[in-house]
Amino acid sequence: MLKPSSPDANPRRESGYRESGPSVQLGSGEILELSWQERALCAQTDPEAFFPEKGGSTREAKRVCMSCEVRAECLEYALAHDERFGIWGGLSERERRRLKRRPA
Repeated sequence: MLKPSSPDANPRRESGYRESGPSVQLGSGEILELSWQERALCAQTDPEAFFPEKGGSTREAKRVCMSCEVRAECLEYALAHDERFGIWGGLSERERRRLKRRPA
C-alpha cells in the first residue's frame, strides 16, 4: 500500500478485508459488523504517523499499535499482503521482513 496521497485517505479504513468482530445495531435494526480496520486505533489518528518519511520516527505509531486490540489482525494482514510501507501491527517494513524470514 502506498503512502496516502491526502490527509483524509487512511488505508486502514478500507473495507476490503473483513474479520469477524464486534457489531453495531443501527437505528433501523440492521446489524453492521465492524471490520478490524474500523476497530483499529490508527483509524482514529493521523495516518501520516504510520507512514513516516525516511529517517522519521516510528515511535508514536508503534505506541498506538501496542495498545490496539486488533494489532494481531493488522500484522497478519500486512504479512499476508506483503505490505512494504508503513507501520502495521506495530512493526516496520524491515521488522516484518525479518519476521517472515524466521523459521516457523
